[in-house]
Amino acid sequence: MDEPTVAARQQAQCERMAWMPWLYHRAKPSVRAWAEPWQREIHARLTALEAVELEADCFVAPSARIFAEPNRTVEVGTRASIAAECFVHGPVTLAAEVSLNPRVYVDGGRAGVTIGPGTRVATGTHIFAFDHGLDPRAPIRDQPVRSRGIRIGADVWIGAGAGITDGVTIHDHAVVAMHAVVTRDVPEYAIVAGVPAVVVGDRRSMTPHGADPGPT
Repeated sequence: MDEPTVAARQQAQCERMAWMPWLYHRAKPSVRAWAEPWQREIHARLTALEAVELEADCFVAPSARIFAEPNRTVEVGTRASIAAECFVHGPVTLAAEVSLNPRVYVDGGRAGVTIGPGTRVATGTHIFAFDHGLDPRAPIRDQPVRSRGIRIGADVWIGAGAGITDGVTIHDHAVVAMHAVVTRDVPEYAIVAGVPAVVVGDRRSMTPHGADPGPT
């Protein structure tokens, strides 16, 4: 069997990085030598079309869909990443080291979504900073749209398939369980789970291996 060409190997690595962006940030110098120009091309195409502000070392998968009209800017901080098939509609601010894993949806509505440094957002999470009215006297298509905004702090872990609704603040160091639906504010270090999400634990009570130590 013929050896893959250099171009084919690079294309395969690009595909892997798109779905697992940490591979880009951890890449050895020989890979960075061609991967950084690849990312610069993606950044240039986005900035030519949309109101985006991208730090030079952030990662954006080519299949990510980023929409940022005037006054609905998308800002992506240093070493942040947006993985394959994400949808991001501004106003959205991703601070340094934020990671949006594949197929995350973020819509800033009018009031916006901000995500603090180091936060990890797992695959399939939906974050929507707007909501529709429910007045039974009018059809859904005619309902007013409200947007209060969503604030997610630093060092937060949002599990796969979670939903974050408009008006919520998730404070620093919190954890949102897989498939939880967050409809109210989450305190610092809290672990929340369920639909709607409720506090089920506190990170500060966990052992170094993540197990609840139980009564002491």
